[in-house]
Formats: sequence, structure tokens, C-alpha cells
Amino acid sequence: MTVARSGRFAGAPAPAFVALNSSLALDWRLWPEDIEGSVAHTRALMGAGLLSAAELEAIEDGLAAVGREIEAGAFVPSDADEDVHMAVERRLTELIGDAGARLHAGRSRNDQVVTDVRLHLRRVIERQDAALAVLQGVLLARAADHTDTVMPAYTHLQRAQVTSLAQHLLAHFWMLDRDRSRLEAARQACLELPLGAGAAVGLDFDLDREAVAVELGFGRVAENSLDAVAGRDFALDYLAATAQLGSHLSRFGGEIVLWASSEFGFLKLPDAYSGGSSIMPQKKNPDAAELMRAAAPRLSADLGGLLGVLHGLPLAYSTDLREDKRYLFDAVDCLDRLLPVVQGLLEGITFDEARMAAACDPFLAATDVADYLVEKGIPFREAHHLTGALVRRCLDAGESLAQVPLEDLRSLSPAFDDGYYALHDPAAQLARKRSRGGSAPARVREQLALARETLAARPCC
Repeated sequence: MTVARSGRFAGAPAPAFVALNSSLALDWRLWPEDIEGSVAHTRALMGAGLLSAAELEAIEDGLAAVGREIEAGAFVPSDADEDVHMAVERRLTELIGDAGARLHAGRSRNDQVVTDVRLHLRRVIERQDAALAVLQGVLLARAADHTDTVMPAYTHLQRAQVTSLAQHLLAHFWMLDRDRSRLEAARQACLELPLGAGAAVGLDFDLDREAVAVELGFGRVAENSLDAVAGRDFALDYLAATAQLGSHLSRFGGEIVLWASSEFGFLKLPDAYSGGSSIMPQKKNPDAAELMRAAAPRLSADLGGLLGVLHGLPLAYSTDLREDKRYLFDAVDCLDRLLPVVQGLLEGITFDEARMAAACDPFLAATDVADYLVEKGIPFREAHHLTGALVRRCLDAGESLAQVPLEDLRSLSPAFDDGYYALHDPAAQLARKRSRGGSAPARVREQLALARETLAARPCC
């Protein structure tokens, strides 16, 4: 008979139900937070006159001993414990006797578990935010070396205009910066203390919840007991942030897969982050980048899964909420494994600058030609039409834009002059992208300086 079933039930639970009802596979990782929260709760019980100083000391010493046993692998819970909370309490009572049985006064597993999860998730976010800051630093370092490295920018996966590799890498820097903002918002959502809400309606004991909040590093106390035990907004905030992060990493991974192909050839993958083939000895596959790409649907599914659990769920607590950890911890584990690999991959990639430059085909100057005509006073729509006609002429003649004689250009418009031919150097096209945030090297260097300031000003969570 488990502690949770107590005297209410006439017999033992069915073995199949015990297996289904156990959440230890999901929540065992919470044991450090469960012990930490239990220590703070014990002190609140003594402050309310529900424990003696001797009992407080016995419980604190006992919880520390349970923690040491778990770390050493000397204590292993069973399914009959149901969850990490019952396992810790059972072992505590075995070690110190009656004092251990007093620990759960003024507390329910309902407010206990959500307190543990908030504590745990705060630390997860701090760890993952630090990893993202490192990734941002890697992107800045790689971008600083490539402000003048020309490459095509793509729309519809068709070569569009000239940009720089630095500009491309910085795009991913700013994506990660927004991801870190969302993770910080999720961390802030974790800073509300549920402990003291009880099972649903509050406690018969006026425990000092503010003191507990301070001890555990929470910034505020949950104001409504029903909401405190039923709410999982903080977990949804994290999962929403990680789903967006997964989408960003997936887009970058998808680009790396393309760029590493023979058809693009823009980069060479590091051997340490590449896979081989079981049958084709020559293969070097972008496995790490493909796993970056595959993380996005997994993280989105975790968000959708928890939203599904909460959908239509009446207040306050239902066992459905136990499933929050299934989705939450899957996302945590996904990112914990993925982020170090992304860092190593980005650090080890070798970019082929010559191949990128060769991909800047002559027709990428078309927009520059239209803008050149605008600078000559021609309305943009007319300039666009003239340039399109020029492109069609070149395609029909099998020549590039730069090869068209000036007299032929002037037959299209007298606005053309010798300055037209300077437009066809990719470096010149790059230099023309001089609007703020544009690809011109001078603007990219400004952006790099701003990015460094942004990274330095944003402390890790």
C-alpha cells in the first residue's frame, strides 16, 4: 500500500494501474528541486508552530541524506511510490521516523509538483540561454571574417541579388536574439510561487509564503490557489519559445544541408559533425544539420501536446496535468542535446568563398540596373520594365548584361551611359546596398558593432 492510497482503499491497486499511474519516469529528474522545496516548506512549518526545532533539524538532515543516496545510486524508487515526491518522502520517513511523516502537512502534491517544475525550468532556461549566447558569439566571430565575401541572396530559392556571407550569418544572430528574449519571458513566468496553494483551495495553516518565495528565489507568490495548481502557462511559454527557436535552427540547418551539397558547394562540413553511409564509402552526409532541421517539428509537437492536455480541462487539478512533464522535458532534452552540436558545427564549417562568388551570376545586377535608371530620373516602374526587356534580350542573345554595347543600351533609353558597366562587379553591387541594415560592408560593420553591444548588454538569464 502506498502513502498516497493510505487507509481509504481496501486493497492493493491493480499492477497494470500501478504501471500506468507511476510518473517516476517523467519526474525523477526533479528530485533536487523536490528536496530543496521540502526544506523551505519545513522551515515554514516550524515558523507556523507545526514543527519543533528538533524535528526541523531531523527533517533537514534526513533530506540531505536522501539526496546523497540518490546521487550515489544507493536509493532507487519503485513504481509503487507513484512519483518523485512520494519516493523522497517515503525514504525520508524510513531514515528519521515520525518526523518525516510530519513533512507533508500544509502541502499537496498538486502545489508541490508545480513548484518543483518551476524551479527546475528556471535552471534549464538559464543553461540553454547561456548556450544560445555562445552560439551568437560564434556567429559574430564568423561574420566578422566575411563582411566582403560576396554570395547570392535567394528568394524562392532562386538567385536574387548579391549579399555577403556576414549579412547572412548576422540574420541568424538576430533570430537567436529574439529567441533569447522569449526564453527570458518564460523564465520570468516561472518566478511565481505556487507552494501554499494546497490541493486547490489553500491551507488551514497560515504559512509564510513570502518567506518561502524568497528562500527559493521566486519573485512573487501566486495569488489564486486554483490557478496556482492548475496553471501551466509558464510551461507553455517555454515550449512556445523553444518551438520558435527550433524553427530558426531548422531554417539554418536546411541552408547548411543545401550549401554542403555538390550543387551549391558553398561550404565544407567538419568531419566531427558529419555522418557516413553504410553502403556508399564516399559519402559525407550533413547529419548534424539534418537533425537541426528535424528538431523543429518535434518541438512544435511538444507545444501542441501540452496545449491539447490543457484544452477544456476543468479547474483545478486533474491527473492529466502529469503529462505536462512528458512534453516539457522532451523539449528540454531535445535542446540540451542539440545546442552543443550546433555550436561545434558552426565553429567547424569551412566556407568556400570562391564558389560563393562564382554563384553571383551576371543577372543578379538587374535590380541595380533598374535602380541606376531611377537615379537617372526614370520612374521605377518604367525602369523595371526597361531592365526586364534588357534581360530578355540578353537571354535571347546568349550574352550577359555587362556585354551589351552602349549604343544598344541607349536604343532602349538615352539615360544609359558608361556608368552602367560599373554595376556588374559583385563587389560594387554589394557596396550599393547602403541602407541601414543593408549588405554593404560599411553597414554590416555597423551592424556587427551593434550586435556585439547587444550581446554584451544582454546578460544570460
